Amino acid sequence: MSAHDYEFQMINGEALSLESFRGSPVLIVNTASRCGFTPQYRELQGLWERYKARGLVVIGVPSNDFGAQEPGSEAEVLAFCEVNYGVDFPLTAKQVVIGGEAHPFYQWITEVAGEDARPRWNFHKYLIGPDGELVNVYPSKTSPMDAMLIAEIENLLES
Repeated sequence: MSAHDYEFQMINGEALSLESFRGSPVLIVNTASRCGFTPQYRELQGLWERYKARGLVVIGVPSNDFGAQEPGSEAEVLAFCEVNYGVDFPLTAKQVVIGGEAHPFYQWITEVAGEDARPRWNFHKYLIGPDGELVNVYPSKTSPMDAMLIAEIENLLES
């Protein structure tokens, strides 16, 4: 199994198969609109704008799992992200990211990388390689513009 075996529903209702990103690195981030880390949307958008032409995909996964910080509907989440942060990278429908009801992608993350890899809070980041394998896990406090994360993305884009 790899990340390419999973699919999300987009915030607009369309299917989003991670298989469609085979050959590209993907950064998957569980997000929330009412969190102290919410300004990371701006950095995620900047990362997306900087590297999308070279193949990087950024995917936001809204979740209400931590502190009930994403209580709105999908339409409200989308409007918030577009109006406040100019987000145009793909956003999924709201998902459960922890526990037994977690989206299968998040269950897979825990299977391949252990309990320490599961999201601990909003804006937990997973870098997936072009082959669909998990490259690295970044906690919420790690900025999307962190030098180590940028270096790993650039390395994957060059391989």
